[in-house]
Amino acid sequence: LLKMEDRLRMRVVGQDEAIQAVSDAVRRARAGIQDPNRPIGSFIFLGPTGVGKTELAKALAEFLFDDENALVRIDMSEYQERHTVARLIGAPPGYVGYEEGGQLTEAVRRRPYSIVLFDEIEKAHPEVFNVLLQLLDDGRLTDGKGRTVDFRNTVVIMTSNIGSTHIQQMLEEAERTRGTEHWSGNNNRELRERVMEDLKAFFRPEFLNRVDEIIIFNPLNKELLKQIVDIQINRMKGYLKQKKIDITLTEAAKEHLADMGYDPVFGARPLKRVIQKEVLNELAKLLLEGRFQEGDTIEVDYRDGKMVFEKALVAEVV
Repeated sequence: LLKMEDRLRMRVVGQDEAIQAVSDAVRRARAGIQDPNRPIGSFIFLGPTGVGKTELAKALAEFLFDDENALVRIDMSEYQERHTVARLIGAPPGYVGYEEGGQLTEAVRRRPYSIVLFDEIEKAHPEVFNVLLQLLDDGRLTDGKGRTVDFRNTVVIMTSNIGSTHIQQMLEEAERTRGTEHWSGNNNRELRERVMEDLKAFFRPEFLNRVDEIIIFNPLNKELLKQIVDIQINRMKGYLKQKKIDITLTEAAKEHLADMGYDPVFGARPLKRVIQKEVLNELAKLLLEGRFQEGDTIEVDYRDGKMVFEKALVAEVV
């Protein structure tokens, strides 16, 4: 647990404040110095799309429960109507869907140690917040069948796009004036105040008071995108290990992928597609053609306007 930040940074870049806040909350819970009748931690993640909000939830699931699939993801845009509350905790006896149980309660009942991610929380019906209030307050919910479901071993994460316009405006302002190299949403007091105003206008105070931390995620710049390229390539190395083949990228190749994958609005989302198109698709063809064998190291370079795949020359030890 003491090395938690380092492990999370291996998957999520440029979000040190978010990683710090999440790590502190988990350590408090594990050390037994916070209310044992509430979830391990509860957070609202704010910020533009594609900056690592969901990725941090997955990284947390992998770190705490050794499985990134220990993640219960609830898309709140499906809960915009009042009657959808029954889908969350299960319909009462005599109603349609009673046998199925609730999407949320059933998932946590089967997997009590998990990360519960409520995506785009602001889209949910106000009635849904009453359920969340109980969950955050008591660490448990009663489902449609009258069974108590324990949430004390879960980490509750809610993502929201509230305040994104302020974040985008201030980021553009920073880009024009002094650059975004050391720009931080959490340390920017004016931004935090504006975002909190938006949140208070939307959510009830008793709901916000029960959340441990409200974290603003930073937008990504090109330098950070190069780090994400490294993370993605390390994953690829893992897949190629089974074929006993290694892969490396030159600085020029990383630069090209970061340039192509950079989008101020969508964050790192386009990068995955760019790596797939520029590296994975071409590599798959070359492997099927038998261009590389066991023991080879593939060097990927970018020159003359295209990606070049070559067998790296390994210096022999005399």
